[in-house]
This record gives sequence, structure tokens and C-alpha cells, in this order.
Amino acid sequence: MKGFKVAVIGLALVAAPVLAGNKLIPAGQPVAVAKSVLTVTPSVEWNRLGARPGRNSETWTFDGDALNDLTFYGGIEPEQTLFREVSKRTKPLPRVKATMLVTDIPTLVENSYRIALDTPLFTVEGMEPMAFAGQPGIRFTYSFTRPNEDLPRKGEGRAAMIGGKLYLITFEAPRLHYFDAGVAAFRQVADSAKL
Repeated sequence: MKGFKVAVIGLALVAAPVLAGNKLIPAGQPVAVAKSVLTVTPSVEWNRLGARPGRNSETWTFDGDALNDLTFYGGIEPEQTLFREVSKRTKPLPRVKATMLVTDIPTLVENSYRIALDTPLFTVEGMEPMAFAGQPGIRFTYSFTRPNEDLPRKGEGRAAMIGGKLYLITFEAPRLHYFDAGVAAFRQVADSAKL
């Protein structure tokens, strides 16, 4: 019996750091995201994952990041990347430029995904002007496939360059069911974005 208690306590200690990083984001309350001044007010509950893809970013999900992924990039400074760099020398990621036009943002996302995810299959499917966080911005759609995975994914992004910094929100999910099931909740969050 004593060995069982020790095993349970040991398992709890190992699992605690994993669980401690995730947090429920309640509906109807403004929340600052991605270590920035960007705030959003979700209309439904989301789960914020503890792992961050980059320095000024965070990810929310309903069902796990493999099934739906809402990622915020808040105030990415010039010469910074969207993701953590694996190797600056052999696989350098593209960097944000203070002089970027909003039409350059989908290309930055595409090139970052191609390098960081090591995926040759990424297509920007559409772009249109759309205000974001009260500023002139862009809405764009894309599709891609992760390496070693045959499941096509669909994504949508909203972004703007504000004060020389990049503010970006993306939503992506498998094209089959999950994208259509979650995109309305993403659009509501993106529409609520404020600085």
C-alpha cells in the first residue's frame, strides 16, 4: 500500500507541470494576449495552452492544437520572428520589418510555416483588406499540410502593422469538420481585438 501511495504521488508530481501550464479562458471577459497590449473578448470558453510558439505569442484551442489552433502574435518587433528559431544558421526564419505592408504579412506567415514546420505544401488562397484592432489590416486564408500527415488543414488570419509592430491572429484546423466548426468563434475573437 505504501508503494502505491508513493507511485501516485510521484505520478502527480510528474503530471502537475504539464497541467499547470494550461488555463481555461472564460467567455465574456476581456483578456490581454501574447504578452502584449492586444486584448480580446471571447464569446465562448477556450483553453490557453502553456507552450508558446514564439516569444510574444500564445495558443488557444477547443479540442487540442492538432484539431483547432487559435494563435495570437502580439506586437512582434522589427527583426523578430514569429516562431522560436531552431537554427539561425541552417534554417533562418523570416523577420518582421517595420516597413512591411499588410499585403506582406501572408507571405511572412507562409515562409515562416515552410521553414518552421518543414512543409512544402502551403498556399495562400485569398487576401482582402479588413480592419484589425481598429487599424487598417488584412484578412487572409491559407491551406497547408504538416509533414508526415495527409490531413489537409485550412487557416484564416487577421493582421495589421501598428506602430511598426506586427499584430496577428491565426486560426487553423483540419479542413474536414474542425475548421468549419470553429471558424465562427475565431472570427468573433478577431472582431473583438483592441489595443
